[in-house]
Amino acid sequence: MAVVLQLQDAHKRYGEQELLDGTGCALADDQKVGLIGRNGAGKSTICRILLGEEELDQGEVVRSRKLRLGYLRQHDPFLDGETVLGFLMRDSGQPEWRCGEIAWQFQLPDAMLDQLVRELSGGWQTRVKLAALLLHDPNLLILDEPTNFLDLRTQMLLEEFLQSFPGGCLIVSHDRAFLKRTCDNTLEISRGQLNMFPGDVDAYLENLAERREHDHRVNAATLTKRKQLETFINKNRANANTASQARSKAKQLERLQLVEVQGEEAEIHFSFPEVQPRQGPALRVEQLAIGYSDYEVASGIQLDVDHGTRVGIVGDNGQGKTTFLRTICNSIEPLAGQLKWGFGCQVGVYAQHVYTTLPEDQTVEDYLHYQAAEGTTIQQVKDVAGSFLFSGELVSKRIRVLSGGERARLVLAGLLLQKHNVLVLDEPGNHLDVETVDALADALCRYQGTVIFTSHDRHFMHRVATAVIEVRDRRVTSYPASYDDYVYRVRKELEAGLRAEHATRGTREPAKSSAPRKLGGREERELQKKLKAVERKIAKLDEDKRTIHEKMLSTTEAQDVQQLHDELTAMGSEVELLEEQWLDIFNELESG
Repeated sequence: MAVVLQLQDAHKRYGEQELLDGTGCALADDQKVGLIGRNGAGKSTICRILLGEEELDQGEVVRSRKLRLGYLRQHDPFLDGETVLGFLMRDSGQPEWRCGEIAWQFQLPDAMLDQLVRELSGGWQTRVKLAALLLHDPNLLILDEPTNFLDLRTQMLLEEFLQSFPGGCLIVSHDRAFLKRTCDNTLEISRGQLNMFPGDVDAYLENLAERREHDHRVNAATLTKRKQLETFINKNRANANTASQARSKAKQLERLQLVEVQGEEAEIHFSFPEVQPRQGPALRVEQLAIGYSDYEVASGIQLDVDHGTRVGIVGDNGQGKTTFLRTICNSIEPLAGQLKWGFGCQVGVYAQHVYTTLPEDQTVEDYLHYQAAEGTTIQQVKDVAGSFLFSGELVSKRIRVLSGGERARLVLAGLLLQKHNVLVLDEPGNHLDVETVDALADALCRYQGTVIFTSHDRHFMHRVATAVIEVRDRRVTSYPASYDDYVYRVRKELEAGLRAEHATRGTREPAKSSAPRKLGGREERELQKKLKAVERKIAKLDEDKRTIHEKMLSTTEAQDVQQLHDELTAMGSEVELLEEQWLDIFNELESG
């Protein structure tokens, strides 16, 4: 392990807010670190400082001579008329074969390499940026909210990339599932201080909760002791016989100090308005076609959403999730078919990028009063504002000076002041910190109304969704299983695609038969069973290889190392044979 980037005695202030107060951290070339903290705490500022895009007020950024820093650019680095392959070659200076090899790791099809990169969707463009990043051979990556607006498949590819990446990473993300799968260390910024924890984000938050609980118990005991001492002193200090004892107790009282509760900040607690539970369909869709005048996104949509369900909308980017949500919210007209909301449904909408269209000159308080339902009292508005951390002078801040996260919280606060029994939420967790996303999930789980939402945050989806609707291949249908089942299926499809592509690149094209044989139903089921059995064996061997590799890293005896190396080699050969079997079965299924 070599430290390649450090912050030392760092100070950074914006107006009255002290983001960094004489703090520091060290990043190694083999550590994967998740950076967490409240919105506005300074996470993005730290990234810009480490990248050299912003200066410290005081302190130092120490860069090792071995540092090769890479970062995922949020802006558009592409030129007009530039193809994917052209961008990769220009950006990296690498030859065509090397660019194609790295592009394959992110499942960029060969045909896509010749497409104009600016014509690709945001998710595909992110894959191109990741390929360009890897071509520069960095040993430390800085990624600021890399999963925002990425679909599930691209997130999984990014995870695979980061898990196999041999260098270090600093990742800012509100997505706990993503951080847990990619980072083995957690760095929190709180009240101007940086604290490193040797564990993933779940372990860190659990440890922090335990320490807070311990500190609260210590403080409770201290306050009880204080009260006892104060009572004794008040009773005995005027009595000549006990005055000396009272003075001794007074000295004990002076020594009793409350401990500062570790990492404790204002917490967000809120609830959506109470609604009367209802029965039957909240939304009925019959033979619906959605899209635009020049393009049909999906057709033949036939589904019901029952009152009280929380429906997660899933599917890859560009498939039509947002178009479907906009259609059911009457933001765009359906191309055909019928869409009916149940009697008495009052629909509240949170749309992507809604916080960019807020009235800039209004204050937080003005906006919330304007959004509040008739009959809402001033105190109710203040209570909701406070629950979203808008209290004191913050309620007088104008919207134009709010951060993206603060604006998102403000829009959610406005929804709470309205009387809705149906909520349609498009990416409600984007730009919210980990704690606020958890509070939002808690509130939605308690909500008695109907929720239709989409989110790329798997932890949030797992907690909230009680039903799933999938948008795929120009169809919108109720998914027959849980969200966890959907994630499992996508991961298997992704792994199968990578293995098939790998095997195809490593073998010659099989000769085509003149008359492909049609498989029977029973034969196809048997092949599917064999395919799954081979997949399980490969997954087991992969896990065993990882365990042996970890043993090799911790073993110092040469004889043990050699034995482990032989086992690893044997397993590698076995995996290759199984992959060939998998490809043969897969090709037989495809041709049948």
